[in-house]
Amino acid sequence: MPPSRIAVSGSTGLIGAALVRSLRTDGHEVVRLVRRPAAAGDEVEWDPKRRYVDAAGLVGCDAVVHLAGAGVGDHRWTEAYKREIRDSRVDGTAAIAEAVASLDTPPKVLLSGSAVGYYGDTGDRAVDEGAPPGEGFLPSVCVEWEGATAPAEEAGIRTAHARTGLVVARKGGAWGRLFPLFRAGLGGRMGNGRQYWSFIALHDHVGALRHILDTETLSGPVNLTGPAPVTNGEVTAAMGRVLHRPTLFTAPAPALRIALGEFAGDVLGSQRVLPGRLLDSGFTFAFPGIDAALRAALR
Repeated sequence: MPPSRIAVSGSTGLIGAALVRSLRTDGHEVVRLVRRPAAAGDEVEWDPKRRYVDAAGLVGCDAVVHLAGAGVGDHRWTEAYKREIRDSRVDGTAAIAEAVASLDTPPKVLLSGSAVGYYGDTGDRAVDEGAPPGEGFLPSVCVEWEGATAPAEEAGIRTAHARTGLVVARKGGAWGRLFPLFRAGLGGRMGNGRQYWSFIALHDHVGALRHILDTETLSGPVNLTGPAPVTNGEVTAAMGRVLHRPTLFTAPAPALRIALGEFAGDVLGSQRVLPGRLLDSGFTFAFPGIDAALRAALR
């Protein structure tokens, strides 16, 4: 991709911050969507709750990457927080889609976040982008989330949905909480450990986002997961190997349900999601295996 002007929401999050660093290192101009009045030349004000975006700040952008949304595992799932999870994604996405569609010269591509939660619990069954949505809260959110990009698609903007798996990183996200536990020798499997985790190294996730931006044939859903999902038991063993720590503890399913409430169903659920469209479009993973992804995170 030649030097371009790219807008990014969620630029202070785990993935957004890494993407912004990568783009700027390669000479791209990045403008960041911020939830306050813009205070610098590289900022654009927006307010997802009001579905407001300062569309003038997006003029001249070749691409928009939308990654903002309330953290799924940040709080216990009360009805109020479930509304926040849903609204932060659907309303924010609709605001950005409407803003880019309103421009006289819209960006060539809108890359909007989504999640492998779309598929629900797939058990041992491997799924790719052709699978239908699952049942439950997260699948329903993902369906609405992706549907909110409709104004951009109707305006003829190439629109892709990055269905993200579990991102392996030293700080932030699920693994940011796991590493300290395992380093302390307190890590172990969750439930029976047979549930599949569809992981991806942060380095590969950023590379995959950029691959989607660069690949004009990619639109619609794209799974951002590694090519070889592993079970929670295999993750536990790999953490022990890489960190040289025992992994004797187990978090029983009933205890997780007490501690996490409804969210425990997703922690204990199994998602064996494959990155079919990434692989078919020629993307190469730098850290395809769990051990390699863990070591990359620690570096």
